[in-house]
Amino acid sequence: MNDSKNPLSPHLQIYRWQISSLVSIFHRITGIINVMGLTIICLWIGLLFFGESRYGLINIFFQSYFGKVFIMGFVWSYSFHLLSGIRHLILDLGYGYEIKIANISGIIVIVGSLALTVLMWLIGRGLI
Repeated sequence: MNDSKNPLSPHLQIYRWQISSLVSIFHRITGIINVMGLTIICLWIGLLFFGESRYGLINIFFQSYFGKVFIMGFVWSYSFHLLSGIRHLILDLGYGYEIKIANISGIIVIVGSLALTVLMWLIGRGLI
């Protein structure tokens, strides 16, 4: 049923990817990641009620390579979501809708989240 008279509905094959769309999509994804990460952290703290041995098991995970990657990913996710949320608040106030400003603010969110992650890593390692 291919009728060439019907208009083509816009979809991902029609739209070109832009920084604003990427930031918006990642804002939603990082929101989900943050909920899952906070749930894991709450479970980790909850294990204190079951004794030191159970707490030690998850502590071993956090000291492993995968645990450190998880923590760094969570810190980046939280940083990105925070900066993107601030960007969305500014957009809700009616500022920054010009394409150039929207692109610049998207780049600031991406670079800023990476910079905050590195800063948190340096603080965590005691280098700052």
